[in-house]
Amino acid sequence: MEIVPPAPSPALGHSPSGSFRALLADAARFWEPRRFLYNFILVVVTFTWIVATWPHFRPALTLTSLFLMSILALLANACYSVAYFVDLPFQLSSSTSRNRLRWGLWIAGTIFAVVLANYWIADEIYSDFR
Repeated sequence: MEIVPPAPSPALGHSPSGSFRALLADAARFWEPRRFLYNFILVVVTFTWIVATWPHFRPALTLTSLFLMSILALLANACYSVAYFVDLPFQLSSSTSRNRLRWGLWIAGTIFAVVLANYWIADEIYSDFR
């Protein structure tokens, strides 16, 4: 008796809305234009700290610290990219709820990044230069 393996489902690996590449393109159309605003908000937070506490931060601004701040900015953008992993399941929901979920995720992530930036500056940088 010959056993025939089951045929793979034609929908295996494909979502109802299209291919994985199409899902990523849809996610990029939402997330990438907002990356600029996310970075702008974090830059405003950083400059607000520097301006508000200028005499204390003056010794902290060296080439080495600017290099470290660049690495922190790259890490902030890497954390922003995590939204793609969360967004892919959102695309299985309806269009209206998907947009609400995306905006909610963007706002929550941005608030988290602002809180984390404030904590990092206040605890790790500002405390060394009081």
